Amino acid sequence: MRKGEATRARIVGEAARQAAMRGLTGVSLADLAEAVGLSKSGIFKHFDSKEDMHMAVVEAVMDRFAEVIWKPAEALTPGRERLEVIFERWLHWAEEEWPDSGCPVTALSVELDDQPGPLRDLLHKRLQGWRKTMVREFRALRDPPLSEAEAQAAYFQMKSFVLGHSDSRRMMGDDDAKRSANAAFEALLDRTCRAAA
Repeated sequence: MRKGEATRARIVGEAARQAAMRGLTGVSLADLAEAVGLSKSGIFKHFDSKEDMHMAVVEAVMDRFAEVIWKPAEALTPGRERLEVIFERWLHWAEEEWPDSGCPVTALSVELDDQPGPLRDLLHKRLQGWRKTMVREFRALRDPPLSEAEAQAAYFQMKSFVLGHSDSRRMMGDDDAKRSANAAFEALLDRTCRAAA
């Protein structure tokens, strides 16, 4: 990686960290410049505009999301084995990768859900791609495959367990949150597999 690319990546990484805690609109150029050792004008040598930087943050967060959650499961057999690893990695993502803020994807979704424009469009496109991937994985959970509607409902529940885990752990201080989330997910997989019997 060339020096300019490394500097840009460092800026985006710090901006993502700030955005996860404060939202994109709360990213402080002064704090960002200080954290990466540049002037404000030095930051904008790497981006055409603040929105361009925000777009890079969304892309970087979603790329990291896929790297942490999907990549460890990609080589596994589609179906239960892969889904279990994805779920475990998804809980890890929020709790271990972003301990100071929680899941930045959730934070970005809350911030951008009623903000029409390129940023929302980009996040929506990436999240739609993730949902399609997960629906495909749930369809492969059993033979005969789940219907599209059944797979979408199963993914909805899976995502709800992830969000519930984050709320229970971070807001309520529940030390059993991970155990509860895993038990709920295993029960979902069991119910879904039994439904084919």
